[in-house]
Amino acid sequence: QGQLVESGGGSVKAGGSLRLSCEVSATTFASRAIGWFRQAPGMEREFVASIMWSITYYSDSVQGRFTISRDNAKNTVYLQMNSLKPEDTAVYYCATGSHLGMRENDYDYWGQGTQVTVSS
Repeated sequence: QGQLVESGGGSVKAGGSLRLSCEVSATTFASRAIGWFRQAPGMEREFVASIMWSITYYSDSVQGRFTISRDNAKNTVYLQMNSLKPEDTAVYYCATGSHLGMRENDYDYWGQGTQVTVSS
């Protein structure tokens, strides 16, 4: 169900903020789950946040700092990242699936990723 394009990555100092966007070209966008995952160098890809309808999930490491939201009119999901820490440095990927989950296998289409670098 379509292509995903992430944007909004960049470099920021600790304590700063970034907003990532994920534009999805899918006719059924409104009924799809969208997840954000990240992969740091030498690490496995890990779950960050996901949203379907108005239900959201967050990993413990970002709960309270990151907010996921969606604009169905724009086929876009956002990840607002506040109070960033150096350990948030990673390539961030968005993905879409037919049901909400926190595992990679819950999602079947993936974007190419956007780099987020947080310096101390």
